[in-house]
This record gives sequence, structure tokens and C-alpha cells, in this order.
Amino acid sequence: EDLMRSAYALFVALLAASAAALAQNTLAVMGTVEKIVTGSITVKSESGSETFKLAPNVVIVQNKPATLSDIKPNDFVASAAVRKEDGKLYSTELRIFPDIMRGVGEGQRPMNDPRNQTMTNATVTGTAIAGGSNTLKVKFAGGESELIVGPEVPVTAIVPVERSLVKPGVKARVQGAKTADGAVANRITLQ
Repeated sequence: EDLMRSAYALFVALLAASAAALAQNTLAVMGTVEKIVTGSITVKSESGSETFKLAPNVVIVQNKPATLSDIKPNDFVASAAVRKEDGKLYSTELRIFPDIMRGVGEGQRPMNDPRNQTMTNATVTGTAIAGGSNTLKVKFAGGESELIVGPEVPVTAIVPVERSLVKPGVKARVQGAKTADGAVANRITLQ
């Protein structure tokens, strides 16, 4: 029994260390595109200019305003939500992901923010209109949930766009990872 506890404690410690190392290797920079060439992008942010190599499978998307009626069964969505006194999750913002981003961050977990929000990234299994707001039923690996999405909740569709829209002067968020060869961008989100 003590051996099992020790093995479990070691497993948990290794898992935490792996998560911390992974978090240190991720990057996200918001700024203005200064230059984009065949294999790299340079973005100027508040902390200066930074150049990133482009991953061969870099995803380029843009945030577009959407509505509750744009949400369909089988869409992959992400929702920040607050749990209220009735125990239900009330969405504070919702994003509809394109198929090329299906599965990104899948699951439900607490966010580290002052509102004690929960983040849910999941596939829509159904919607129902009740009492002036929508109940969105979602399923993710390991569970399912319901989100109350009122008409006041901002809804954004993340849509794939052509690389030609990434040009100097455009505001963008660059996400990726730090590698031994430098920073590599795997997603560019135009603002």
C-alpha cells in the first residue's frame, strides 16, 4: 500500500512537472504584423518586435461576430461560464471553432480568474430555447454539460482565412511554442 502511494505521488509530481514545462514552452503575442515572408512572421507588441518561424501547418483564422442562431449541433465551441446559485453554468462569452480547430483544449476546467469562471471546450449535442435564453448541451471527452447562453452573451465565430490577409499593419495574435530552434507560430488569429 505504501509502495502504491509512493508510485502515485511520483506520478502526480511528474504530471505536474510536465504541465509546468509545457506551459513554459507555449507563447501568445498580441501585436501588429510588421513583416510576413515565406517562412516567418514579425509582430510588434508592447514589448518590442518578435519574429516567429511559421509551422508547416500554421492555422490562420479571424474572429467574426456571430449570433446564437449560428450555433448548430456538432459545432465545436468554447465557452467561459460562471456557476450561479442554482448550480448551472451561465456563459459569459462563446466562440464557435472551425473544423480545423476541432478538439483544441477539449474538456471542462476552472479558469484562473477573479470571477471563478469555468472554461468548456466541447461539441454541441443539442440546443433548446427556454425562458428567453438558450440551453446549450455539449459533450467532451470524459463528460457532458449544459450551458445557459443568454441573448446578451457575445458570440464569436472563428473562421479560417486566406494567408494573403496576413500583411503589415494588421493586428494579430500569434500563438505557438518555444523550441530549441526558436519561436514557432502554429496559429495566427487576425483581429
